[in-house]
Amino acid sequence: MSSVPKNKEELESAINTVFSKLMADYREIPENLCREAGIEGNIKGTVISVSDTVAYLIGWGQLVLKWHRLKSKGQHVDFPETGYKWNELGLLADSFHRKYRDWEYENLLTELESTTNQVLTLVSSLENRDLYEVEWYEQWTLGRMIQFNTSSPMKNMRTKVRRFKREFT
Repeated sequence: MSSVPKNKEELESAINTVFSKLMADYREIPENLCREAGIEGNIKGTVISVSDTVAYLIGWGQLVLKWHRLKSKGQHVDFPETGYKWNELGLLADSFHRKYRDWEYENLLTELESTTNQVLTLVSSLENRDLYEVEWYEQWTLGRMIQFNTSSPMKNMRTKVRRFKREFT
């Protein structure tokens, strides 16, 4: 399988594969370290916690679901999110960190699992044509937009979490 999913089955497989590995890594982080700043953040020069990486993934997964919900009703979507431009993704990431700052680690993991399952349910409900054969946002297909905001950042965060685990545990 290529690193970039080209169809519905590859997208489902990419999300499922990295998600299960990532969750195993998250479960190995002791709760007393989950808020320890030790991971390179999304804004140059910032350092975030393992919990912040979970919040980031929840935030993007929820945006994917919101985008699809609005577009499928024919409503306008502010990409990437209302109040943010594509060149402000670091600020958007920071908003996810703030939104989930007070959540218990276990609740964050449960929310990430729920969000990921909702995304997988969405993918499962769509035809390959809807995911990969029509432009959905500018030149991007819905499948690529889902991959950009689920399996790709999950892979990136998994690398960062594994590095943190080696350094701090």
